[in-house]
Amino acid sequence: MNVQVAPDLSTSVSNLAQDLLDARQRELEVLSGLTDEQMYGSKMRIIEPPIWEMGHVGWFQERWILRNLYGEAPLWSNADTLYDSFNIPNAERWDLAFPSYQETLDYITAILQRCLKRITEQELTDEAAYFYRIVTNHEDMHGETMVHIRQTLGYPAPPIANTRLMPPPIDYDFEPHDVAIPGGTFMLGATQDMPFVLDNEKWAHPVELAPFHISAMPVTIAQYQAFVEAGGYQAREYWSAEGWEWRRKAGAEQPMYWHREVDGSWQRRVFDQYCPLDPFLPMMNVNFYEANAYCAWAGRRLPTEAEWEAAAAAEPGSNGRSFTQVKRLYPWGNESPSPERANLDSAALGLVDVRALPKGDSAFGCRQMLGNVWEWTADTFDAYPGFEIDPYETYSAPSFGQQKVLRGGCWVTRSRVIRNTWRNFYTPDRNNIFAGFRTCAT
Repeated sequence: MNVQVAPDLSTSVSNLAQDLLDARQRELEVLSGLTDEQMYGSKMRIIEPPIWEMGHVGWFQERWILRNLYGEAPLWSNADTLYDSFNIPNAERWDLAFPSYQETLDYITAILQRCLKRITEQELTDEAAYFYRIVTNHEDMHGETMVHIRQTLGYPAPPIANTRLMPPPIDYDFEPHDVAIPGGTFMLGATQDMPFVLDNEKWAHPVELAPFHISAMPVTIAQYQAFVEAGGYQAREYWSAEGWEWRRKAGAEQPMYWHREVDGSWQRRVFDQYCPLDPFLPMMNVNFYEANAYCAWAGRRLPTEAEWEAAAAAEPGSNGRSFTQVKRLYPWGNESPSPERANLDSAALGLVDVRALPKGDSAFGCRQMLGNVWEWTADTFDAYPGFEIDPYETYSAPSFGQQKVLRGGCWVTRSRVIRNTWRNFYTPDRNNIFAGFRTCAT
């Protein structure tokens, strides 16, 4: 098995089992309250039916733990024809004959119970721990997907427990500005002392960076609104050829989920409710093309993923020149994420003010680089030098050269998943995901 990770003191039977249970609890919370009709959804190219998502996470668990590690036979003989995401294109998932909600729940519950039984009965090897981690990460990621499906389809907000009752305090003195990042050699990617990473993060390799200036906060709704009000969606000169073709075919005259009232004011749809624009929330639900068009209008540019990671993870060298050899796991250091540092885990049930959470600042003073919104970067998703595929062989490699890289997580992302080196990836037209962006000076 081609998996190289450092020892992880948190990898124990009890921790792995608790994470499995927690991931499942969150998934069921996200699906809670949906009618049978809503579980089957409305056919769209950019999402899957919620009922498929529900069954798929159980199938994945069975595929990699029960069948791969322990040689068990499939619980359902037809499971591969329903839930194998690599061999069933998105468009075909809407036409499958799915079991009922209760049957699907029984299926994924039985699989989870078998996995929990196996982990307590057998010695926990490094190989077994890896696969328990990968299935938990997978369910966490699909839990996030199910939330943006609810947003896309205009369903009510998910009834998630253990949420923050009050918004975090706002640092009113924190205003939009750039921070200077020194040039020099930066080690991009995961280091081999990190306990669990995915194959596309491996391994840290030197990248030469010129000095640059990056925004201390993501682009705000107010900033993006100025672009919209200036006719940015109608001005061809701000759009790439691909971006303009997307805009034309999609009929995009404004951001997704924005609605203009008769008095000229804007409203933004949040799940099934409309609310006025909050100028100090980060802009969200924009795709790569829209982010690039804004940058062209504003005389800015998107950061490369090496620039983004340096701003998040590096520490300045002596006299502010180059970088030290220290690389932070999170922008604030190596301590685990907390609600005072990052808006993660659906704790706020939505976005928070870009001026909040100063305890999460990076060494250079960049705020909210983890949580709140995913951030588009300029780069196409590709392999790092010396890439070697991990056992979950269809996770990264099929997307190389085809999708764009996003960094940093969003308000739904689970804190146990995210880190500075995590690389998300989507096609550049996707504007239903919880993504925004920050910019660099040209």
